[in-house]
Amino acid sequence: MRETQASDCDIALVLEGTYPYVKGGVSSWVHQLITQLPHWRFGAVFLGSQAKDYRGLQYRLPENLIALQTLYLFGDNERPPVKVPRLAADTPERYACLHAALRAGDAEAPDFSVQLQADGPFTEAAFLYSEPAWQYITAAYEAQATEPSFVDYFWTVRNLHRPLWALARAARALPRARLFLSPSTGYAGLLGVLGAQAQHRPLVLMEHGIYTKERRVDLMNADWINDARSPLQYDPTEVSHLREMWIRFFEVLGALAYRQADPIISLFETARQQQIRDGADAARTRIIPNGVDVERLRGLRRAPSAAPPPVICLLGRVVRIKDIKTFIRAAHALRQRLPGAEAWIVGPEDEDPQYSRECHELAQALGLGASLRFLGFRRIEEILPEVGVLVLSSISEGLPLSILEGFAAGLPCVTTEVGACPELVHGRGEADRALGVAGAVIGLADHEALAQACAGLLQDRSAYARAAEAAMRRAETYYDQRQMIDTFDRLFAERIGHGASR
Repeated sequence: MRETQASDCDIALVLEGTYPYVKGGVSSWVHQLITQLPHWRFGAVFLGSQAKDYRGLQYRLPENLIALQTLYLFGDNERPPVKVPRLAADTPERYACLHAALRAGDAEAPDFSVQLQADGPFTEAAFLYSEPAWQYITAAYEAQATEPSFVDYFWTVRNLHRPLWALARAARALPRARLFLSPSTGYAGLLGVLGAQAQHRPLVLMEHGIYTKERRVDLMNADWINDARSPLQYDPTEVSHLREMWIRFFEVLGALAYRQADPIISLFETARQQQIRDGADAARTRIIPNGVDVERLRGLRRAPSAAPPPVICLLGRVVRIKDIKTFIRAAHALRQRLPGAEAWIVGPEDEDPQYSRECHELAQALGLGASLRFLGFRRIEEILPEVGVLVLSSISEGLPLSILEGFAAGLPCVTTEVGACPELVHGRGEADRALGVAGAVIGLADHEALAQACAGLLQDRSAYARAAEAAMRRAETYYDQRQMIDTFDRLFAERIGHGASR
């Protein structure tokens, strides 16, 4: 762990792969929360993969962010064991019982976070290097594994568990806090659990997307997970054993965070219901929608009589979950309908360089030339006034800030049917729906439908005006950032104590 500053704080943010080293999305929300609540002292713990994957601070840190720690889970912070402890003869059985209880989501299971930090069979040296652990892993392979080689299985087990001890060490070095807040489950959620339990403080979980669902999508497409099944064994409807091990691992981390957190917050009702299905106590769930600075973005609106520019724009990282390739194919289909139309991709490309190269190659193969532009990260004040329709082609989302920003700036949106996007376009209640339809919703990976919906808005001035008006009124009525900030301010005061809010 690298510590740039340390002090006691009111709220410790536990952040995985986001603020302050990554721009946009959850990072924007975190920065907004800190800057809009200057009377709270925040600390932040950033969890990343390896130092080389990040390019330094992407935000100017607010004055009330008084502590920042950085932990790379897969870097050079591994510690060789000093001494393998002497373990009881029943250790393999204890491993089996604990893992079985965790996989089953048993609320009465031994507290895994305590097991990680205490002496005994779940210390790093014991689990990674002892003879009883070897016996347990070997027996589990023989009883459960079907197609992977033992070598692949063995290293998967080690790689699944190794970050857990890094998190246990990090928990002991956390700044003293009065409340822990994590915007995801996963590794950050587990560190929030460890910190909350060690310091006897509350944990608030704020899921912008359902982490376990997103990880499942990533893991189903990950080429680093070896699938050793032969053509005769391969069944595309089944998940390989190693892939399923990773998926279940993150499901267990989610269950641990749900067990500890109160409240468990989501952005919209569908996400709340998914949390409940994944093990969250319904009584501890609540919805707090995202918000944007409507007043600032109001200044980016065009005059009602102005024609929309023939430009569609995707604001987002160039990563697989955003399905940039469908957007590129839609740009090609749109150009056939509107020869002068342009398509812009506005967002960083460094998170998945291989996928970014594939996107550039696809654009070149389709002959899009200058009609498709990769613009990298840009300030929305530069982009939104030049755009006609905002597009979101993702295969998974929560409640995207990019759509809310576009709405506040007077832009309709064409989006896939993911997360809260359908209710953003159509409304989420009778009064909301009465405001009108703010664009169009299409199915996943349907570039023709995406192009048709964009062309329909750009070619029909009256339909465009109605959609833009609905977008602006919806942002003003339901998604102003002041509503969201005030809600969190009250929540922090309630969970910490009324005397803490200064």
